[in-house]
Amino acid sequence: MASAKVAKVKKQSNPVGKKGSENTEEGKKLSDYEILSTIGTGTFGRVVLVRNRETRNYFALKVMAITDVIRLRQVEHVTNEKEILSSITHPFIVNMFWANHDDTFLYMLMEYVPGGEVFSYLRNYGRFSNSMANFYASEIVSALEYLHSRSIVYRDLKPENLLLDRDGHLKITDFGFAKKLLDRTWTLCGTPEYLAPEIIQSKGHSKAVDWWSLGILIFEMIVGFPPFFDDQPFGIYEKILSGKIDWPRHLDPVVKDLIKKLLVPDRTKRLGNMKNGAEDVKKHKWFKAIEWDDVLARKLNPPIIPKVAHEGDTKNFDSYPEDDWQKTAAAGEKDIALFAEF
Repeated sequence: MASAKVAKVKKQSNPVGKKGSENTEEGKKLSDYEILSTIGTGTFGRVVLVRNRETRNYFALKVMAITDVIRLRQVEHVTNEKEILSSITHPFIVNMFWANHDDTFLYMLMEYVPGGEVFSYLRNYGRFSNSMANFYASEIVSALEYLHSRSIVYRDLKPENLLLDRDGHLKITDFGFAKKLLDRTWTLCGTPEYLAPEIIQSKGHSKAVDWWSLGILIFEMIVGFPPFFDDQPFGIYEKILSGKIDWPRHLDPVVKDLIKKLLVPDRTKRLGNMKNGAEDVKKHKWFKAIEWDDVLARKLNPPIIPKVAHEGDTKNFDSYPEDDWQKTAAAGEKDIALFAEF
C-alpha cells in the first residue's frame, strides 16, 4: 500500500566520504563522474548512480530539470534542501557533498546508500517486530533531536525516505520539504497519511509535526499499514481529524502508549513538543533498554543487514527506464538566474 505523494521527487539517494574539511569531492565537477544508472525518479527529477572516474567511489547524484522545478513551483523546496543539507552532518542523515547547476539541471551529489528503502523491507516482511521498530525509531529520534536543535523541521518522515546503509543503519533522505523555522510555517506539504492535524487545518505548524509523523511511522512499522488510510486524500484527512484508530490486538501496550502520546492532536501536549523536547520521547518506557549514546555511536545491532555485493550494487532499488533525460532542453537565462547561489 504505497503512500500517496504530494508534488515531490521520489528518490533513493545516497557510504563514502564526509563533509567540510574531509569532503574529498569538494571542487569536483560533473565531468569527473561517470553516470551509471537511474535508481529513483520523480515529478521533476531523478537520482542516478555515478562513479568518480579517478577514485572509483560511488555516489548518488540528484538531478532536477530547472524548467520543471520552476513549472511545479518547487524553487523554494529545492533551495531549502540544498541549504539545509550543506549545513548539517549526522550519522543517520544522508550526506551531501556538493550542489551545482548548468543551463539545464540542478545537481546535488550525495552519498550512495546501497541497502534500499525501509519501505521495501516493510512490504516484504508485512510488518516489523516490536524490537525491529524500536531499533529504527531510536535512530530516527536521534536524528530528529539533532535537526530540531538546529531549528530544522523535516516534514516528510515515512518509510520511503528511510534508507539502510550496508551495515543496516538508517539514513534519512529527501529533504525537499525540510525547512529552517524561526516560528511557524503554513505550507501544506507532506504525504497525506503522515500529515499532522495542524497542517490539514492550516493552523501554522512547527517541529511538532515530526513527532506526529513518528507516531504514524511506528504504527505502520509494527502493524504493516498506517493508522489513517483511505483511497482519497480527503478521506485520509477526515480520519486524521476524527482521531479514531483501530488498534490491533497484537500491539504491545507500551508502544501503544507511546503512539497515543505522539498522536495527540493538541501539539502543546504532544510528546516531543513539550518543555523537555526530545528527552520526553527518549525517556518513554518503550525505549527503556536504549542507551542513547550507543545509538548515536551506531553501536546497536541492526535487525536487517542488506545484501550488498559491492559498493555500487543497485539490486536493492527498483529498475528504471533510461530515457532521453539528458536531452532535456536548457532553461532560459531568467530562470537559470534564480539558482545563481545553487
